[in-house]
Amino acid sequence: MLTEKLHNAHHNNPSPDILVIGDLMLDHYIFGSATRLSPEAPVPILNAHRESKIIGGAANVASNLIDLGAKVHLAGIVGDDVFANDVADILTTKGIGDQLILKDSSRVTTVKTRVIAGNHQIVRIDKEDTHNISAELEESFFAFITPYIEKTDIVVLSDYNKGLLTPTLSLRIIGYCQSLGKRILVDPKGLDYSKYEGAFLIKPNRKELAEAAKTEKINSNEDLIKAAHIILDSTRATYLIVTLSEAGIAIITKEDHKIIPVAATEVYDVTGAGDTVIATLAYCLSLGFSVEEAATIANYAASIVIKHIGSATTSIEEIIASLKTN
Repeated sequence: MLTEKLHNAHHNNPSPDILVIGDLMLDHYIFGSATRLSPEAPVPILNAHRESKIIGGAANVASNLIDLGAKVHLAGIVGDDVFANDVADILTTKGIGDQLILKDSSRVTTVKTRVIAGNHQIVRIDKEDTHNISAELEESFFAFITPYIEKTDIVVLSDYNKGLLTPTLSLRIIGYCQSLGKRILVDPKGLDYSKYEGAFLIKPNRKELAEAAKTEKINSNEDLIKAAHIILDSTRATYLIVTLSEAGIAIITKEDHKIIPVAATEVYDVTGAGDTVIATLAYCLSLGFSVEEAATIANYAASIVIKHIGSATTSIEEIIASLKTN
């Protein structure tokens, strides 16, 4: 039984060591109430009650892994600004070191400010630079992370297309992982998946898959499998895990496919759900679960976090409780 197996694996095994590499963000939330429109423009006036800042992007993947019980190293790039200090402070409170986080004075730290009225997001304001890191910084960054790749159980690339994971750096990391026999999982972004060639597993959502495969919208299982095979052929990935929102999660290989039905019952905010899925996949695979078992558990993990506003995380205990009730 999956519930018992997850309980035993979580409690009887040492915490897996997982390296997360990717784009770091700061999620800034302003919460309040809006009961009237502005006389200056047809927009609501928010009476702000409180604010919060949490880590997002690859940092949220790391946060999810910490709460699942993993040991995590996080590698990324931030700007040389006050928001980078906010990221470092929050990471410290989560027990995540910042020794693999380099500063790039040519960019700002990515900040996404969401304004929430009641339970409804009314606007999002982004501050970011998305140009590729320089060749010099790329070289320094790779030199920093190679010792950690060597000692980690599994590697996650969390790509938000903000300039860190250039094609050359991505392929270099994947190639190095392959040379060491390390599995590498990718949460992709953008239209060019050739930079993920050789990854063990790639996890797009339905929309991302359609765009990367350069196909029309995916409206059927046949469309899904056709698009998936385009990506599998071009990347030589072993597995493609496709999140399908209300339809669940699809596991697709060159030889087979399976769709795991959705476990969610209530949806308040899907922010960060993809981070939870890739983190849970990495955690479970590092403990020896099969890809199908890991995807099933990740499906339940996602069903928990989307019931919360903002980028939430979950725990193995919560997932086990959810498995027991379904």
